Amino acid sequence: MEITSVTVRKFEKDGNRMKGIATVVIDNSFAIHDIRIIEGDNGLFIAMPSRKTATGEYKDIAHPINTDVRNMFQDVILEEFKKETSEE
Repeated sequence: MEITSVTVRKFEKDGNRMKGIATVVIDNSFAIHDIRIIEGDNGLFIAMPSRKTATGEYKDIAHPINTDVRNMFQDVILEEFKKETSEE
């Protein structure tokens, strides 16, 4: 599996922990939209797209099933986010 494209849309709202939204394309064949970039207590991290269930919980719609793939997603998304931030 190869991440072939990453696009990031930054948010400029002060005081908001969500800093942006990313779209990732895998193998030029499959897109995952609405991956959130969030400022946490220990720095930036990503949150996969989710929806609210009837019980009020949030469940991921799509997500990596192991740590290595999750880290791969996070690394490329945050790298693109930082590149976009530095270009301003």
